[in-house]
Amino acid sequence: MSHDNCLFCKIIAGEIPSAKVYEDEEVYAFLDISQITTGHTLIIPKKHVENIYETNEDIAAATFSRVPKVANAIKKAFKPQGMNLLNNNGEFASQSVFHIHIHLIPRYDETDGFDLKWEARNDAFDEEDLAKIAADIQKEL
Repeated sequence: MSHDNCLFCKIIAGEIPSAKVYEDEEVYAFLDISQITTGHTLIIPKKHVENIYETNEDIAAATFSRVPKVANAIKKAFKPQGMNLLNNNGEFASQSVFHIHIHLIPRYDETDGFDLKWEARNDAFDEEDLAKIAADIQKEL
């Protein structure tokens, strides 16, 4: 069930300490040691899966269904103005622990230490381009 060298599996097993926020039979949530913002929490499945590509529907349902409960607890405790949910998959996408996890990052103001930016490319794709991209994805479903 666990992977011997996985940091998060060791946390679940109690071999490495963590500041637990929530736990049930399928999911474990704990404070990210980096605390990008106050209340920054990770939600992980207890079953080891590396990333979203390896996550089956049952594990996804269990993990993602706990997000609102924990998010609302953070909201009540710290009254952030908003919250970013973040999930990185693969080294190129900044995944550093290869056990799927969802970051709940409360947002307080523009100086809270977290910044998420991207550049929209609306003018680079017309309706025909979007239809082809959608079709390419649909044929793989």
